[in-house]
Amino acid sequence: MKTDSLVFSLRSSRSAVAGLMLTAGLAAAGAGQVAADDDERRDSSRRGRSTPHHHQPERFFQRVATFPVFLNTDVESETVAEIVTSTPNGKTLVYTDSQTENIGFVDIADPADPIADGIVAVGGEPTSVAVTKRYALAAVNTSVDYVNPSGLLQVIDVRTRTIVATLDLGGQPDAVSVSPDGKYAAIAIENERDEDLGDGRPPQAPPGFVVIVDLKGPPRKWTTRTVDLVGIPDQFPDDPEPEFVDINRKNQAVVTLQENNHIVIIDLKRGRIVDDFSAGTVDHLDQIDTLENDLIEPNASLSDVPREPDGVVWIDDDVFATADEGDLDGGSRGFTLFLENGVDLYNAGNTIEHMVTRLGHYPESRSENKGNEPENVEFGRYSGRDLLFVGSERSSVVLVYDLRGGLKQVLPTGVAPEGLHAIPQRGLFVAAAEDDSRGDKFRSSISIYRLGKDAPTYPTIVSENRNDGSPIPWGALSALAADPTDASQLFTAHDSYYTNSRLFRVDLSQTLPTITDEIVLTLDGSPVDLDLEGLAVREGGGFWVASEGAGTVGDPGNPFATPNLLLKVAADGTILDTITLPLETTSKQVRFGLEGVTTTGSAIDGDELVYVAFQREWAGDPDDRVRIGQYDPATDSWAFFYYPIDLPTSPLGGWVGLSEIVSLDDETFAVVERDNQAGSDARIKRIYQFSIRGLQPLPEADAPAFPVVHKRLVRDLIPDLLAPGGAIIEKVEGLTVLPTGNALIVTDNDGVEDSNGETQLINLGPIFTD
Repeated sequence: MKTDSLVFSLRSSRSAVAGLMLTAGLAAAGAGQVAADDDERRDSSRRGRSTPHHHQPERFFQRVATFPVFLNTDVESETVAEIVTSTPNGKTLVYTDSQTENIGFVDIADPADPIADGIVAVGGEPTSVAVTKRYALAAVNTSVDYVNPSGLLQVIDVRTRTIVATLDLGGQPDAVSVSPDGKYAAIAIENERDEDLGDGRPPQAPPGFVVIVDLKGPPRKWTTRTVDLVGIPDQFPDDPEPEFVDINRKNQAVVTLQENNHIVIIDLKRGRIVDDFSAGTVDHLDQIDTLENDLIEPNASLSDVPREPDGVVWIDDDVFATADEGDLDGGSRGFTLFLENGVDLYNAGNTIEHMVTRLGHYPESRSENKGNEPENVEFGRYSGRDLLFVGSERSSVVLVYDLRGGLKQVLPTGVAPEGLHAIPQRGLFVAAAEDDSRGDKFRSSISIYRLGKDAPTYPTIVSENRNDGSPIPWGALSALAADPTDASQLFTAHDSYYTNSRLFRVDLSQTLPTITDEIVLTLDGSPVDLDLEGLAVREGGGFWVASEGAGTVGDPGNPFATPNLLLKVAADGTILDTITLPLETTSKQVRFGLEGVTTTGSAIDGDELVYVAFQREWAGDPDDRVRIGQYDPATDSWAFFYYPIDLPTSPLGGWVGLSEIVSLDDETFAVVERDNQAGSDARIKRIYQFSIRGLQPLPEADAPAFPVVHKRLVRDLIPDLLAPGGAIIEKVEGLTVLPTGNALIVTDNDGVEDSNGETQLINLGPIFTD
């Protein structure tokens, strides 16, 4: 994989991290181990000077569990886990759930088996939470409207799960942080604007401010002080809108004023602002996508982009990092390291955009906004290794940087990660993802990662660079096809989420399966826009491609739009022939059409037959019978079998259908059968095998008397989909068998829309042994 390196040196004598190097490639850099040393156990703040490396074996984070937060309420409830932290021993997670107005707890004594540990109602919308000693400090928004903001600090005894003190904050809180020595809490009172009022821009009264809580004595004796921010930012001096806060060991709070693109440093002991400065702009943001046209095109540039940072974290007492998400006018799609006096030490430029593109996580639907949108940052020292975690809200990943070595790895999360929390004393890291939509197949969740693997377990597939140095964009993989003559090569394709339909060549001989080439499908020299759902490699070169039609005949709510097609395609992507189903068959079309294609015989020998799998029943088909179509190129004729589909068993109902077919020999086939559910609602993700020996397919005129094949279960894929530690992915879309006999499956990430963008390419081994 081609990478670019960015090396910088921190020139300030105050900096404890001089000589840091950040590398834009997905490469291992530096050592790590699970257990933190004694100094780290004593320093729960994770701040301080770097310690020497001891040449420990390289270790990586592995996702060991995903906790859907509805387990603390009920499966029917919408939940929003936004911010997450932990008790000092790192064995209990504490998170906000603004939707249910609760603070939730998760027992992670065994990180691989998190257990719901109860909730505490806080009387409003919790926006942030921090823990000091035995107390959880929940910042709670109790505002009735934007003009009359109000909020409380609810102090919860973690042991008894009771509220032991309530402090009036005088406004709408957005973030809370506790100082490493436990003396202070700092709370950003945003008093957020009404985005539906006028043009939605500031200034809007009342202004925000910062509250300092002196944590002296029992919580009922804690007192508060206010730091006024009016007049500090240049852009909207009457409407500061503080967003996020973090505290270093000098008891200095760094506060981002996102809409103002401004940063403030506050001395908490004196309650005074000691410095403030603009977050500045990023120039020459090149090779990025700025056009939402259903095609990832990293060929545009932006200049003078305001950072407008959201999350912020101290790396040591003199250096902090910001997640440059953007809000009103900016969003530089990366992160920045600053000295405490505002000197810009490093910005990530386009490297995060390129990395998420390389991993299939680029959110094309956000190209005209702020791209991947880094939302938050976190820091932790793991056995002397300084690690920076950068959460991308729209790409649903966390990038892990070793500040002495570069990008260490990328971790998949739930949809829209916001809360990041390092637990170095246990070798753990957690990420809270706030988006929740059971109907769209994803739930708000907390992902738990453990340091200890000798190699990353994600990603499972990446792409190389194009000639211009930008990564080959990909996503929404919908098919797999092995090269029958080369076990190191296979092909895949994207579906209709993207335009300019294309196939991808994947090299399996590299450390990670790597997309090395893209083959754009063309007709008469122009790209085509199809819904590629099936792919087979033809003997002698070229492909058979199945394109699913759109719409249902006779359905005014989803009318027929395009037919299902079988395409003969040359090796360079030129469409040589377009085959339609019989007119009588197309007249019965429903929107669940062709989902796989495979072949038997040989075009060279003249006995080639092409088989296609229909996803669900078409009009007139018996219930629970879906078609397997056989096309004979020699006679240009179609005939059909029926395949008996399983009944849905998900508690959410839904349907079951086929999503792939592959031939094992001239009479034996394997299919992927799956329901349309994900996560805890998923029940059916299976590979079945069937034979057509002794059966004769029949033409459309004989419908519905097609012969029914007999199937045999080969593998339940649920354990395979659970093994990566995430939620069960809905769409297993590709299956192929290599010349070695190993079977591979691939999942579809729906173009990173209503999806966490995760793609799992899984080698199942030689599962077809009979």
